[in-house]
Amino acid sequence: MSGGETQEAKTTYREAMREALREALRADDRVFLMGEDVGRYGGCFGVSLGLLEEFGPERVRDTPLSESAFVGAGIGAALAGMRPVVEIMTVNFSLLALDQILNNAATLLHMSGGQLPVPLVIRMTTGAGRQLAAQHSHSLEGWYAHIPGIRVLAPATLEDARRMLAPALADPDPVLIFEHGSLYNVSGELLPTTTPLDLDHAAIRRPGTDISLITYGGSLPKTLAAADELAAEGVNAEVVDLRALRPLDVVAVTGSVARTHRAVVVDEAWRTGSFAAEVSARIAEEAFFELDAPVERVCSAEVPMPYARQLEEAALPQTADIVAAAHRAVD
Repeated sequence: MSGGETQEAKTTYREAMREALREALRADDRVFLMGEDVGRYGGCFGVSLGLLEEFGPERVRDTPLSESAFVGAGIGAALAGMRPVVEIMTVNFSLLALDQILNNAATLLHMSGGQLPVPLVIRMTTGAGRQLAAQHSHSLEGWYAHIPGIRVLAPATLEDARRMLAPALADPDPVLIFEHGSLYNVSGELLPTTTPLDLDHAAIRRPGTDISLITYGGSLPKTLAAADELAAEGVNAEVVDLRALRPLDVVAVTGSVARTHRAVVVDEAWRTGSFAAEVSARIAEEAFFELDAPVERVCSAEVPMPYARQLEEAALPQTADIVAAAHRAVD
């Protein structure tokens, strides 16, 4: 290989997240990781495996089983000038820290007249598809996208898993990163780069002309698979990965709809009050006259997530559901 070429590295989503943490810990002494089992156990999903041995217990801190306490400690550390990365095992446990996130982290900069920024990053696993039943299969990132004062990210690719953390740590506001549990084992090639990652804009993962498939996070692979199936049937679908739920890149969404004139919004959350409803409303408000068909939504069934594999699969949005919704809009 010549000196001017850059070699792609084989990695997984989990390893990309781990390398992002390692890079952040090396680059800035103010950065530290804290959460339940992030140290000796290596994280509930193995993301922080080996970091305790490399950086020590001051930088990789196991916490008591109290989300309110350690998220609150993270807020205090951020106020004191540190750059904490707080890991919450799964999104349902974040509800135990909702007071800290909503009433403190999200509001302090505003309520202090700009004097108290909270440069805090909170990582948590979201989503279903792993037979963890009703208590550990929630997709609640749309709830957090409702809250002013925080940024909500949903990395769906290896590149975003690897590169979202650095700009998140540089943000003066709290940043919540939702990592879909089904993505951790996804593997592929990752091209090393030093180009800063843009957190403000959605990404067109596949260009198209006939219909816009708009999604984020763990639903992206299913949506891309649906686009492949549609292509085989003569339907050229554009796939939009939102990447950030707050702030929402409305320009990218409406721009895609202006090109295709049809839209399907795919969201693993429940349909009622979902983030898909917000995206659909924005399309109706700002691109209504571009539409040649009603906006379709593909969401999870309105039930607590079942444990049984076949029932869980039936409750979740699947590739076939996305294809069927696209055909309703196009045909």
